[in-house]
Amino acid sequence: MRMRGLGIWTVVLLLLALSACGFGRSEGQTHFGDGAGADQEDRTGTVIKLYNFKVEMSEQLDALVKQYAVETGVNIEVETCGGGCDYGAGLKTKFNSGDRPDIFFVAGYSDLDLFQEHLEDLTDQPWVDDMLELTKPAITKDGAIYGMPLVIEGWGFVYNKDLFKRAGITELPVTLTELRDTAIRLKAAGIQPFENGYAERWVVGNHLVNVAFTLQPDPIAYVEDVRMGREKLTANPVLRNWTDLIDLTVEFGQPNPLQTDYTSQVTNFAEGKAAMMQQGVWVQGMMDKLNPGMDIGLLPMPINDKREAMDKLQVGVPNYWVISRSSKVKRESKAFLNWLVSSAEGRKFFADVRFIPPFKSIPFSKEQIGPLAADVETYIEQNKILPWMWQRYPGYEANTYQMAVQVQAYIGKRIGREQLFQDLQGTWDDYSSE
Repeated sequence: MRMRGLGIWTVVLLLLALSACGFGRSEGQTHFGDGAGADQEDRTGTVIKLYNFKVEMSEQLDALVKQYAVETGVNIEVETCGGGCDYGAGLKTKFNSGDRPDIFFVAGYSDLDLFQEHLEDLTDQPWVDDMLELTKPAITKDGAIYGMPLVIEGWGFVYNKDLFKRAGITELPVTLTELRDTAIRLKAAGIQPFENGYAERWVVGNHLVNVAFTLQPDPIAYVEDVRMGREKLTANPVLRNWTDLIDLTVEFGQPNPLQTDYTSQVTNFAEGKAAMMQQGVWVQGMMDKLNPGMDIGLLPMPINDKREAMDKLQVGVPNYWVISRSSKVKRESKAFLNWLVSSAEGRKFFADVRFIPPFKSIPFSKEQIGPLAADVETYIEQNKILPWMWQRYPGYEANTYQMAVQVQAYIGKRIGREQLFQDLQGTWDDYSSE
């Protein structure tokens, strides 16, 4: 069953609930029970297989499971999908081959629809009531919750504050015109404005394309209308504004952006070769290694000059921990997830990965999570956030992959705007009919 469009008032209510929560954390520690050994059963020698999608947290996750083994005797074998690995394809291969992980990740909405029959119902777990309201809808189906949110993330244009100062830029750009003026001033000061990582299909198909959908007047309703054939991408004015933003980044970016992958993009930015790059809070750990203490922040990604509408960051949950319904170690897997959010060592993981915790009871400071996540937190506190939409697309990652190829063709000037819109519509027609 597909998730139906929820309407703009659902978004408003979610944002109000989020604002009411304030993403604040209680000073005390909430205890969910001893997740590691509530039944006092000796689990020494138990092995849990965990398939990790997020290479940025692989080191911290490896350290986490080692600590868990010390405390409980339970070994967790982590396999990380990184270095260009397609997590969705890899997960399907594992399921088809019978090598199913006990714990893995799904993104919610369309991804939940795809895997729901294989997932353990976690509604009765003690951490569910502690989840921030924003994190629940994507992983809820027919009233049941099937996953535990990993972290809260946000993205936009990461910018180098020192390079902005060198160019004499004191007012941060919010509108598209202001962003162009900023790029012109940076270029005049001998500074490359953008470092574009357009070789990465997730950068293009997931995040860049998301701008075109999340800035619709009612993004959830619009995605549903396109899926049902009530709206056409070829006739949408927001998409036309969106291509203006793409053109701006290419005009003021490095040569051959389609040859720049994630590592090269972040490395070049960390070395001060450009003032802005499209990325999010997940780069903080890499930045800390490449250029410790670099003064950076996050800017919105505007497509027009409507200041209030453009001054927002895209915020959401990248993925959810889930447990295979057929796992022989479901009990132990649930104990691990409970330990993660209830123990001191488990909670430390959120600070280690420099992300915003998705639970109300986990305290944190903006200094702990780093400047990028701190900017996201500020936008959350001000109720200036936009939803992630690609998790709702028909076809999910297969759709975003194909759209990325089409946008890359546009960036590479192999097709024009009108052909791009027609190609994007064709992709939606294909996946909406499945």
